[in-house]
Parts: sequence; C-alpha cells; structure tokens
Amino acid sequence: MKTVKKNFKGILCGLLTGAVNGLFGGGGGMVVVPLLKNMLGYEEKRAHATAILVIAPVCAASAVTYIVNGYFDAGIIIPAAIGSVAGGFLGALALNKFPEFIVNIVFITVMLVAGVRMIL
Repeated sequence: MKTVKKNFKGILCGLLTGAVNGLFGGGGGMVVVPLLKNMLGYEEKRAHATAILVIAPVCAASAVTYIVNGYFDAGIIIPAAIGSVAGGFLGALALNKFPEFIVNIVFITVMLVAGVRMIL
C-alpha cells in the first residue's frame, strides 16, 4: 500500500510539474523541487538532481507542442542549447560541491528574484 501511495504522489507531482511547464514554457523545475521535498520527503540535493530527470521529458513534450504550433524561434535554438548544456554541466558540478544549506539559499534566491522581476 505504501508503494501505491508513493506512486500516486509521484504522478500528482508530475502532473503539476507538466502543467506548469507546458503553460509557461518552463518553470517545471521550480515546482517539482518543492513537491519532491514536501510531498515525497526528498532531501535538498536529491530533489534538485531528480527534478532535472523529471523535467527532461516534460520539456520534450512541451517543445514538440510548441514546434507543431509554430511558437519558437529557430535562430536561437542552437546558441541557447550550447549555453544550456554548458550551464547544466557547471550547475550539476556545483550541486555536488555545495552544502545543502547553500543550495537551498541559492534556489530560494533565484525563485524570489524571478518572482519580483515578473511583478515589475
């Protein structure tokens, strides 16, 4: 029964993450990290690392939908992909080196800054 409950929570986390990512074209990671921590009890670094693997197929599904509907700029895809891969690699290395407290502070700061920028 415990596995069923965990799987249900996992599906719910995925549904919420996918809906946010699909609706806003990103941001699934900002949603899934707190969900993994609070709903499934993941520790900080594990939640961040797992979030990457959770949002990869979500991003792929959203990307296909956006491409089919013509909501993309082909000229930026390659340069942005190069930067994203490099940044993802550097971020993953940093996650491994920083203590959980610092990872949490950086994550909260990024979320707050993003929220304030959206308001202004």
